Amino acid sequence: MSEMSAMNRKLIQKLADTLSKQVKHFNKTEAECLIRLFNGLLGDNTERRVGNGLDRGKFRNILHKTFGMTDDMIMDRVFRAFDKDNDSYVSVKEWIEGLSVFLRGTLDEKIKYCFDVYDLNGDGYISREEMFHMLKNSLIRQPTEEDPDEGIKDLVEITLKKMDHDHDGRLSYADFEKAVREENLLLEAFGTCLPDAKSILAFEQHAFQEPLDR
Repeated sequence: MSEMSAMNRKLIQKLADTLSKQVKHFNKTEAECLIRLFNGLLGDNTERRVGNGLDRGKFRNILHKTFGMTDDMIMDRVFRAFDKDNDSYVSVKEWIEGLSVFLRGTLDEKIKYCFDVYDLNGDGYISREEMFHMLKNSLIRQPTEEDPDEGIKDLVEITLKKMDHDHDGRLSYADFEKAVREENLLLEAFGTCLPDAKSILAFEQHAFQEPLDR
């Protein structure tokens, strides 16, 4: 068993070395901690399932429990943003690449990530319909309002007026980027898809504590 764990440790260190060179924002030690955490999240039968990775259910569980996300539609989109190869699993490389933006991304990286999350059908634009769905999903509806949809439609129009620089009735990446650079608060205009500072701190303290020799 000790021989096995020594081999595992060597493999993890080698993988951490490779990934820390490929992925921004994490050094080798941090990458190693994230690989260990990933393996822990996968569960006991890691050997057999390491080819797959974290499935949607496990990943959403992390988003909900660790980062306090509650919006199903947004959590689904965050999963897709991490799952770059669309194989329905987040691999260890996708996990570390995704977390580098999620936890420590530059404004540029976060703008790209948020746009990808909000572009629900992946056509390169955030349409009126997509805005409507996301805002309807993320807003708490007051039971007194006769037709909450009307209020959301108004909000979509206000948002377009503020962010749609080329006035074509939808947001391109250039529109979104320009609007967010002018007003950073618009980064998560259509729903929370990034963790707050408190969650980041808690996650990093948990993930990057000195690994116990196993």
